[in-house]
Amino acid sequence: MESILNFFSNLDSTTIVTGIIIVVSAVLLIILEKKFPYTKGQRLLREGFFNDLLMYTIVQSYLLGLVVAEIIRFIDAQTGIQRYQLLADVPVWAIVLGSLIFHDFYIYWFHRWMHNNKFLWRLHEAHHSTKEVDWLSGSRSHALEILINQTIEFAPFILLGAPAEAAIIKGCVSAVWGMWIHANLDVHTGKLHYIINGPEMHRWHHSDKHEEAYNTNYATKFAFWDYMFGSAFFPEGEKPKYYGLSNFFPSNYFKQFFFAFRRMREE
Repeated sequence: MESILNFFSNLDSTTIVTGIIIVVSAVLLIILEKKFPYTKGQRLLREGFFNDLLMYTIVQSYLLGLVVAEIIRFIDAQTGIQRYQLLADVPVWAIVLGSLIFHDFYIYWFHRWMHNNKFLWRLHEAHHSTKEVDWLSGSRSHALEILINQTIEFAPFILLGAPAEAAIIKGCVSAVWGMWIHANLDVHTGKLHYIINGPEMHRWHHSDKHEEAYNTNYATKFAFWDYMFGSAFFPEGEKPKYYGLSNFFPSNYFKQFFFAFRRMREE
């Protein structure tokens, strides 16, 4: 238990650097979206911008970080697994790379399940509710979905004794990558799109009223999962015309949270 407490206390010295990297990345993407927009004329202060920035990106992220930390402490208190320090001698770069691949594989299948399970879709539909996709829209995800994903993302390698730097770098990569794949950027990665996920593939995942694109492109970082498991959709020369949900979805954060628990027959 003491080693877990030391782990989280060590985060204080690196969170400032991480925060700077994330803020600089956000500012850079805002500038690039203005200079090279995929959807021309899209506003920075779009509908739901402040809800996504204040409630999801700042408040929810902070509170869920505290909850995930407590869950990890509880698991360690029950199992004592962290004392074995199984990853203590593994290089940080190897831990980060391994966790990126492992977590993206998990996210692919959990994401796919959310699109094919009625209750899980209720949690996930918040993420698909933005009518305009940009660097910030990826932050809109239901608290329970994030709680599940971040616990599975961080608990294994923290409990196995990974240094705090590994968690910080992994979290930073995930945050920046989430902004990148949702960015309103007219970018073309060429053959790399078979390996690395980017805006040109992920925007199809958020498209609406395009039946062939439904339930495709589940991967977050590594597009090869979609090609490997037959869910890739990338029609060259075509553009999504609509984003978001066809059905009603509330605009207030708290209403969005509780909307996931409406009766199943209500649509």
